[in-house]
Amino acid sequence: MEFLKNCIDFFIHIDTHLSSVIHIYGMWTYVLVALIIFCETGLVITPFLPGDSLLFVLGAFAAHGDLDLMWLFIILVSAAILGNTSNYCIGHFLAPKIFRQEKIPFIKEEYLKRTESFFTKYGGKTIIISRFMPIIRTMAPFLAGVGSMSSRRFLAYNIIGGLLWVSSFLFAGYFFGNLPFIKKNFIFVVYLIICISLIPFVMGYFKQRRAEKH
Repeated sequence: MEFLKNCIDFFIHIDTHLSSVIHIYGMWTYVLVALIIFCETGLVITPFLPGDSLLFVLGAFAAHGDLDLMWLFIILVSAAILGNTSNYCIGHFLAPKIFRQEKIPFIKEEYLKRTESFFTKYGGKTIIISRFMPIIRTMAPFLAGVGSMSSRRFLAYNIIGGLLWVSSFLFAGYFFGNLPFIKKNFIFVVYLIICISLIPFVMGYFKQRRAEKH
């Protein structure tokens, strides 16, 4: 429970906490944020970690001169690609259990079903589209590994998705994060990013509920 409270507090005040981390740990900040992005995309049990908002805030700190933008870009794109690759491999490893319909601890079946519907609708492009959707972006590479997507095809979508996702939020934070209006209302901007990124997930949830009723 204490861990969950700390996580929520980190999400809510991500800019304040990250500022402290940068000043205390210096260069090790790059390792820490890379690890967060890797785990958020690479482990099916950690979809709650910050992704979009973290990238935006990091871009803002880079614009302020606290971090190097190009190093962030290279490190975070690498972490995002490696994370998805790890998740794909985990899915491939656990595929026999999935096909035998065994329950796997820490993996919510509803998340898997919702992500499956995205694969049905968008095919392989789900790997790219899901990058911009919390929770689903964690489940998509896992299901790609469980399913029949070839590793070569997955890698292509993975690289494109990783580049688009990191560059979109990182550079948005770099160019807009330090504008006077944004700085004055920074925490609300972070909330807005989180809310917008959750809209497709929420809409999908209610759409599925309506379908189940009928």
